[in-house]
Amino acid sequence: MITNDSATTLIRPVIPNRAPTGLWWGLLGVAAFSFTVPLTRVAVGGLSPLFVGSGRAVVAAILAALALALTRQHLPRGKQWLRLAVIAGGIVVGFPLLTSFALTSAPASHGAVVIALLPAATATAAVFRGREHPSKAFWAATVIGALAALGFAFLQSGGFGALGWTDLLLFGAVIAAAIGYAEGGLLARELGAWQTVSWALVLASPLMVILTGVATAGQPASATPIQWASFAYLGIISMFLGFFAWYHGLAIGPMAQVSQIQLVQPVLSICWAWLLLGETLTWTTILGGLAVILCAGLAVRVRLSASRQPQNP
Repeated sequence: MITNDSATTLIRPVIPNRAPTGLWWGLLGVAAFSFTVPLTRVAVGGLSPLFVGSGRAVVAAILAALALALTRQHLPRGKQWLRLAVIAGGIVVGFPLLTSFALTSAPASHGAVVIALLPAATATAAVFRGREHPSKAFWAATVIGALAALGFAFLQSGGFGALGWTDLLLFGAVIAAAIGYAEGGLLARELGAWQTVSWALVLASPLMVILTGVATAGQPASATPIQWASFAYLGIISMFLGFFAWYHGLAIGPMAQVSQIQLVQPVLSICWAWLLLGETLTWTTILGGLAVILCAGLAVRVRLSASRQPQNP
């Protein structure tokens, strides 16, 4: 008993000391992801959206394959491959391609506001995937956030009834990423965090290589150094190294607090769009972004609070 008591005493101080570390790693991952929307906007200014959306996945898949091989990871088994296909369809194929096509015409700040729905959408996908029964407050916050994003999209498109195809693509990207994140969060418990993302990249690589070839044949890749640098960032950081920092932060924890840092991402993206691209920040963008972020934050908090409550037998 003395040995056990001593072990317990030694372990307790470690958790508080590591908690801030998890938050800093999570913030580093979110900071890396926050450049995705504005730099996608830059890249599609000279490269085709199909090339940007698929080519960056090919770059990330090469790095993922090297990481998996060097660390000698075991192959996924059975139904894990099907679950990886769902993840790949969401975060490797769906989100990059849909946002690349949308941002050929939509401002980066506009895209950041719509994509601010992602935390709430991910929480909703996790609810359905885990067969949870959240409170009415969760659904109210989620619905209000979705309506705020829709209202913002309508106003930016010229009024109600004038929702543009770019907004449909952005909403589709949010749904795709939410499904991929929710399934990835579950599978990461079995395969490991960065391993799950890496296997999803490798699984989707044959399709993305084909799409990259089609894009190159249709429009030979030709861009400025800035546009190529943006493309490189999307492939190396946004789709690969950013996940290392993000999932490492979640692994250190506390996961509930670290996951909520994602709510900072759209704010940073809007700031980068203003600073790097010179986009004008209108009151519609500011108020729309705040409304969506606040509703998403409330939805995430309500779900996390409910998950911490003891379940009735």
